[in-house]
Amino acid sequence: MSSQISIPRRKPTSCDRPTVNDRLCPGRLILDHLADKWAVLIVVRLAAGTMRFAELRRAIDGISQKMLTVTLRALERDGLVVRKLYASVPPKVEYSLTPLGGSLVDKVNDLCAWAEANGAEILKARERFDRRSGRVMVKGEK
Repeated sequence: MSSQISIPRRKPTSCDRPTVNDRLCPGRLILDHLADKWAVLIVVRLAAGTMRFAELRRAIDGISQKMLTVTLRALERDGLVVRKLYASVPPKVEYSLTPLGGSLVDKVNDLCAWAEANGAEILKARERFDRRSGRVMVKGEK
């Protein structure tokens, strides 16, 4: 007698178009990149115009060379950033937003403005939460 294992099946979405709440939705995969703080900060800086790698690194406090490289490549892969290499010695590389990347600028600026406007309130909420839960904050912890 063979036993059958019942595997629960996920209900299909009720619409033809998947949403970011569906794990296989392409939009959700894009959000993985865009929800990254470095991606947001790069888009904000490139909104002002084309920049070289070293300029971007100086303009974004705290980003490492590796993280800047990885994030720029991901944004380029998603079609949000274009990388232009000039044949010169030393090589010159510039980054700028594509029209698709430019369409993000207002939304990213709104998110940054909201974070700046509400930062103090959020920090107070964290302190209240930490006091209630007896959590000890380590210096530099978020």
